[in-house]
This record gives sequence, C-alpha cells and structure tokens, in this order.
Amino acid sequence: MIRVERVGPLATIQDLGRPGWFDSGVGAAGAADRGSLRLANRLVGNPEGAAAIEALLGGVELLAQRHLTVAVTGAAAPITVDGRPMGTASVLEIEEDQRLRLDFALSGLRSYIAVRGGIDVPPVLGSRSRDTLSGIGPEPLRVGDLLPVGKPPRTHPTVDVAPIAALPAGPLTVRVVPGPRADWFADAAALFAGEWTVSSDTDRIGARLDRRSGPILRRAVDTELPTEGMALGSIQVPPSGQPVVFLADHPITGGYPVIGVVVDADVDVVAQARPGQAVRFRLSAPDPGSRA
Repeated sequence: MIRVERVGPLATIQDLGRPGWFDSGVGAAGAADRGSLRLANRLVGNPEGAAAIEALLGGVELLAQRHLTVAVTGAAAPITVDGRPMGTASVLEIEEDQRLRLDFALSGLRSYIAVRGGIDVPPVLGSRSRDTLSGIGPEPLRVGDLLPVGKPPRTHPTVDVAPIAALPAGPLTVRVVPGPRADWFADAAALFAGEWTVSSDTDRIGARLDRRSGPILRRAVDTELPTEGMALGSIQVPPSGQPVVFLADHPITGGYPVIGVVVDADVDVVAQARPGQAVRFRLSAPDPGSRA
C-alpha cells in the first residue's frame, strides 16, 4: 500500500482511459499527457496502460508501506526521497517507510507517478481513470488515502533513466488540421496568425486560450449549430471567440463550431501547457490516426 501524505492542487488516478463507451455517453478520459504516462510505466516494467498518479503542478507526498519501484515523468517537479534529490524519468527504489515527495513543478503542468504493479484501485467500465467531467472512476486523492499496489509484472525495468528533453517553458508550436466547421468563420486562417496564451480557465476538460497577438476569430455563419460529436484535440470556438482545445475529459458532443483539430501527437503538448504560456498554431496535413 501507499499512503497519501500530501496532495497539491489536484491528483487523480489515470490510465489510458475507457474507449468504446461513446454510444453510452461516456468519454475515454485517461491521462492528459499519454506519452508521459506510457514512459513512466515502461521505466518500472509495467504495461504502458497501467494506472498511475497524475499530479497537477506536483505538490504530492507519498509514504511507502513496503518496497516500491517508482518512476516520475511529465512536468519538471523536483523529486526527493526522504529529502534526497532524485532524477526525473529515472527508476527509483523506495523502501518501507520512506517518503517520495514532488515539490511544485518548475515547467509543465502534469507529473506522472508510476509504481511497479500499478495502482490497483477497482476499475469502472474497464478503466481506473478518473473522468472529472462525468465523475466516473476513483475519487481525486486526499490526504490519508491508502492506495493498493498490484502484483508486479513478469517484465523488469531495462534502463535506469530515460534521456528526455525538458518541457519547453517558452512559446509552444502546435500542429492543427482544419476542422469540420472551418467554413463557419470569416477567416479561419486567423487561427494561425499571431499568438495565443493559455488561460487560467484550463483543466482536464480543455485548455481555453486568450488572444495575445493577431486578429480575433469572427463567425461568418451565425445560425445555431446542431449538437455533433467532439474528438480529442478539437478546437471549439464559443461566442466569446476564445478557442478551447479539448483534452482527456472533453464532452463527447458539443454545439459550437470546431475550427480545427490538434494533431494527435501534439495533444500531450497542450496538456502540459501552463496558464500564461504562449501557443502558436501551425497548419498541418490531415492526421490519418484515429481519434477518441
């Protein structure tokens, strides 16, 4: 078991989500930064989709109640074990009664803490992920929670540390393909002009953007749009003109026009963007990958 001693702004259990329930009105959810979750699990020898802890801006402290093999990836949160500094994206061996602590992240938004064997909370609809929009899945972590650890897998960690690039603190470039309602705007190319900044009104559902420089988005069609399906990475534009990039817990339908869709490989980049960080959109060729 792992005892939760400290929780930052938000910490949830996440895996790779619960696809296949759209016809029942349930979204996939899962880790906002899927690449970081997969890496943390690979480092400790887990299957890539094992459940781990997603910590918003760090601020988490965990007490080991037996020996644990752990890895921390994602946002650059300083890591210590009983006060000793540790490296990110590295394999950490934590003994009984030792404390793993993440201080507040210096860059990026979400850190991932994987433990060998995975966090073994009961699955809901085939997934252990918390969907913050629907409330499905395990509750967000609270001080005093005891988290069960699953049976260690047969595979073993093969590296001590993964050499990964630091998350950028400056402007982000995000690739976008035209959306199904790009023609509802007077000039859809305005999305790619100038820069946007990530609003403080950002969560696992979506990243809202404010205009930093460049033209505003103006509608050419003012009629009401029938409700239609929404994909991960969709850039929906409400009447305010502030686009919202849909993330892991996005609604599966919506009634505002989608001007573009972030390519799948760049959704993780948006999920790590901090409030106030600049974003530039770049037109990309259509992404052949499937979306959920």
